[in-house]
Amino acid sequence: MILKISQAILLVFLSGLSVFIGVAEISPLDLLDLSSEQAQIMLSSRLPRLFSILVAGSSLAVSGLIMQRITRNRFVSPTTAGTMEWCRLGVMVSILLLPQAPSLLRVVCAFVVSFCGTMLFLAIVNRIRNAGIILVPLVGIMLGGVVNALSTFFAYRYDIIQNMASWLQGNFSLVIAGNYELIYIGIPLMAAAYIFADRFTIAGMGKNTASALGLRYSAVLYTGLAIVAVVSSVSVVAVGNIPFVGLIVPNVVSLYRGDSVKRVLWDTAWLGALLVLVCDIAGRIAIYPFELPIGIVLSIIGSAVFLILITNSKKSYA
Repeated sequence: MILKISQAILLVFLSGLSVFIGVAEISPLDLLDLSSEQAQIMLSSRLPRLFSILVAGSSLAVSGLIMQRITRNRFVSPTTAGTMEWCRLGVMVSILLLPQAPSLLRVVCAFVVSFCGTMLFLAIVNRIRNAGIILVPLVGIMLGGVVNALSTFFAYRYDIIQNMASWLQGNFSLVIAGNYELIYIGIPLMAAAYIFADRFTIAGMGKNTASALGLRYSAVLYTGLAIVAVVSSVSVVAVGNIPFVGLIVPNVVSLYRGDSVKRVLWDTAWLGALLVLVCDIAGRIAIYPFELPIGIVLSIIGSAVFLILITNSKKSYA
């Protein structure tokens, strides 16, 4: 209980710090007598940005946890399985076919394409004999590279490369009231993850063991992949690609809390939100008053942690 209270206090403190960082200067004392302009900035920009950061970080971390359990591989995540690349391909398809489509329809297109693409990734992995813990994510990264190249080709072919560029790099600077609310879809999906937590844990024991325990393995697998695909699609459409959160956060939490999904769910969501929040703050103050996209900051940190996890995989996960 003390640990959870401490986690909540830290998250609240950093959230408050995030709200007061920006070109328009607003101090905590100004909250006592906000001007109309300051109130507009807080309600239309600062608070929506904070909420989108917290929901995106926690939901992406939880989706990575689910993906690692159902694939039984600690290095599989939406980043290393190509799910994010499939999401961008789905967004591109919606732009080409329905240029005036609302954001919700783009999410649907991204979900369908990413779900099918992730199933293709699993089918390829299942056909590889002696697929090691490191080989599996490498297959996903290569598959994602092919999909990304395909998306780039068609983006150049139909002259929408500038439009597609906004989906390539995660960035919260454009989040304002009215264009980010889809990110809240991640909240009920995290609740669904908690409800199915024990099933995901059993599914992580393998198909034969899970079936012997009476679990409908295929149904749980599809449910987990659906949650991952929806969270990834909403994230890409609302704020762009947020890499590595679903990879490094579940691994760090599992080192200290074990492999039970229900037991580590809160810590995974908290650390995911904290990581994205810290990286966003760092990107905003690094070259103030300008801003580094959070995708760049997370790519630097995430790739370094990923290399550390790979090089220490035998010792850490034996």
